[in-house]
Amino acid sequence: MPVVQQPFVGPPWGTGRLAPYPTTVQRPHASVTIDPATQLGVFRDTAGHVVTMGAHGTSKGTETSTTTNSDSRNDQGHDQDSEQD
Repeated sequence: MPVVQQPFVGPPWGTGRLAPYPTTVQRPHASVTIDPATQLGVFRDTAGHVVTMGAHGTSKGTETSTTTNSDSRNDQGHDQDSEQD
């Protein structure tokens, strides 16, 4: 007769890792809408005034593959660079 393994009955394994949420901070905006002309989010406070959320830069990166041994894939490397403004 085959042995049937009974399922484990108990709390899920991750519940021992849970902790209370850290204290929250009220952000200065009350609503976010999309500007139809720019397709960007517009943040407004409770009085309806636009709240500036700061500037965000753009970045780009390139990567080139290098092979030093044409008969084997084991000697392959790569170069990377990036720009941020």
